[in-house]
Amino acid sequence: MTGYGIFSRPGEAPRAGYRVDESVHDVSNLIRGQTLDTFLGGGRSEWEETQARIDELIGSGSDPTPLHSVQLHMPFSVADYVDFYSSEEHATNLGKILRPGQEPLLPNWKHLPIGYHGRAGTVIVSGTDVKRPSGQRKPPDADTPTFGPTQRLDIELELGFVVGSPSMHGEPVSIDEALDHVFGAVLVNDWSARDIQAWEYQPLGPFLGKSFATSISPWVVPLSELPRIPRQPQEPEPLDYLRAEPWAYDIELEVVLNGETISSTNTRHLYWNIEQQVAHLTSNGASLRTGDLLASGTISGSDPGSFGSLIELTWNGERPLELADGSTRTFLEDGDEVTLHADLLGEVTGTIV
Repeated sequence: MTGYGIFSRPGEAPRAGYRVDESVHDVSNLIRGQTLDTFLGGGRSEWEETQARIDELIGSGSDPTPLHSVQLHMPFSVADYVDFYSSEEHATNLGKILRPGQEPLLPNWKHLPIGYHGRAGTVIVSGTDVKRPSGQRKPPDADTPTFGPTQRLDIELELGFVVGSPSMHGEPVSIDEALDHVFGAVLVNDWSARDIQAWEYQPLGPFLGKSFATSISPWVVPLSELPRIPRQPQEPEPLDYLRAEPWAYDIELEVVLNGETISSTNTRHLYWNIEQQVAHLTSNGASLRTGDLLASGTISGSDPGSFGSLIELTWNGERPLELADGSTRTFLEDGDEVTLHADLLGEVTGTIV
């Protein structure tokens, strides 16, 4: 894999690096500062010029540092964070679990990319521990809520897009121009406290059940490095401002719990793509900012082994996962380590404390 990030060697300050497989090239003479922010905001011409100079640097025999010997840091300052809900299989599964006997997909789902604005300040880099959050919970058989640590801590396997070029407030970004504003992608684990979420989310949606932590991988991979495939036309046909040739990224993904792979899926299962997400997000005049993180929502396939969250993999706790060591899981326990992996994007890891 290749990608841009921020690293440091022992006793040295963080600086820009360019990863090639298991090595990191120091590119701080090309990208200055302890974040990628200025570089991201430079736009496509700067991105392409910098990439060409990095290719020359590597081709001339740059002496890289082994990946295992460096510390990795947040690659960019997260400006705003938006989490979409773009996998039809995931949305269908959640509909079946939460609204049994009803139509799984709500009437608006195939007409627009559903999403919510999250909390940028709690986006953390891979390797950062995740403290089990507390909040109000109310089991269905209880008369009143209680306050305490979540008992239903979950993961969400997502693809995150990093905005480079900003847009003007009040001026929607057309679907044809959307990708000009997006630099690259990261892996995202949108940790979720399902019991807190279930009690609070009606009528306004996710709040404290989602805002305590969102982990991202440390390397931002340029869109040009990600393979695309055509997909079936959307039905019903989207409105004009969302209409484009149907396509999806084709990236294999894995969920690993305590060293054991519990799910394998692919980004091709996303119904709404990043072009459509950007076009919809800005359609009311909302602006893009350098460092915006736009997450896809949980990515799930059609079979149980390809679900991207524990609430699906265990069907809301009704079907516990049996692990190789003989233990079972419905939701995460303290000490559990979760790694999301993609050959093209690297890894994002977090341990529950």
